[in-house]
This record gives sequence, C-alpha cells and structure tokens, in this order.
Amino acid sequence: MKKDIHPDNYRFVVFQDMGTGEEILTRSCLETKDTIEKDGETYPLFKVEISATSHPFYTGKMKLVDSAGRVDKFRNRYAKFKK
Repeated sequence: MKKDIHPDNYRFVVFQDMGTGEEILTRSCLETKDTIEKDGETYPLFKVEISATSHPFYTGKMKLVDSAGRVDKFRNRYAKFKK
C-alpha cells in the first residue's frame, strides 16, 4: 500500500452481522461508539443487519427481515386488488 494516503482513523474494526452473529475483522474508517473484545484486543464494533453470511442471494435461503411491519402494511393495503 502507498504511504500517507489513508485517513488518520484507518484502523481495524469488527463488523458484526446481527442476524447470524458472524464477526468480520477488517480495516475501516467508520466512526462507532461500540467496542468488542476479540482475541484479547479491544476493537471498534459496527453492527450490520445483512451481510454475505445472512443475505438470501448468498445463502440460498429466503429470509425476510422486517422489523417495522412494512410488509404486513403493504399486504393489507393492496389485499383488495388481489384476484
């Protein structure tokens, strides 16, 4: 890598998939207040809803993440148009 091209806060960050609990340790500039202990070190933690370990395209399983009930609202609203 070239020197002096990354921001000052470029460091290791843990991305955690909230659906599967999978943790990915990589470098990032993301700002986060949460931290996690991993392998005896403390890292910043960034929580994601969907990653490659839980996305239906990559897993082959249909899984619906609907925390706000938007799908039910849609189905109720357009149920009268269903044949």
